[in-house]
Amino acid sequence: MRRHVTAYGFLSAALVVFAVFSWYPIVRGVVLSFQQVNFVTSPDWRGWENFERLFADPLFGVAWRNTFYFTLLALLLGFGVPFLTAVVLNELRHAKGYFRLLVYLPVMLPPVVTALLWKWFYDPGPGLFNSVLRGLGLPTSQWLDSADTSMISLVLVITWANMGSATLVYLAALQTIPGELYEAADLDGAGIVRKVWHVTIPQTKFVILMLLLLQVVATMQVFTEPFIMTGGGPEESTVTVLLLLYRYAFYYNDFGTASALSLILFAVLGVFSFLYLKITKKADA
Repeated sequence: MRRHVTAYGFLSAALVVFAVFSWYPIVRGVVLSFQQVNFVTSPDWRGWENFERLFADPLFGVAWRNTFYFTLLALLLGFGVPFLTAVVLNELRHAKGYFRLLVYLPVMLPPVVTALLWKWFYDPGPGLFNSVLRGLGLPTSQWLDSADTSMISLVLVITWANMGSATLVYLAALQTIPGELYEAADLDGAGIVRKVWHVTIPQTKFVILMLLLLQVVATMQVFTEPFIMTGGGPEESTVTVLLLLYRYAFYYNDFGTASALSLILFAVLGVFSFLYLKITKKADA
């Protein structure tokens, strides 16, 4: 008993911090989602009216469709690129530290700075990308100003800005793979593709699955890039769930409906995480 009391004594500070800054806001958000709240007048109980307003809003479906589309594009680009980059870095024999720093450098930039930098890159007039295209005699693009290219443009920014962390995690996992496995693959005449498929991927499966879950959760909460670079446009093509939540809270001053939307997002991510863990657990069994 004394040993347990001592242990919980050391844990008490962390538990208090979690309770005040994590668990209480979650409970408070659930309560707010059923109230009319503007933090000026006393809150009124609304029941399910906040959720009914959300479901009646045409932007609700648009925001979810854009968010799922963004997540899909981010997985296609941002999930495979860091892994392939880590494989290449792991094969290098010289200047390893330099290239690792080069890959990780974008992560050290604040997200707002990254968004503003790329917004200038995408500028249809004097922007870097169109200037290069004009110099090569190629047709220019509207990038962020076209509904057809705005979302993929944001995905490129996210991939560039965040791939450094995932690359280093993959690289650390690759370096734990016993060299004997690659030697055996070489004796069997396996090329680089077969070694990656039959040795590298199976040996790093846990890390891959973990980062997959984290990336899905993170990309479905994208906010900074569409907020700064497009504002949800053009034609609402980059309105995400969190951007719509921000509008309800700070444009319409309706924190109750904003909390209801956050509760729906919380539930969707919770269900996805539960199903994901169940599926991966069965796959491991």
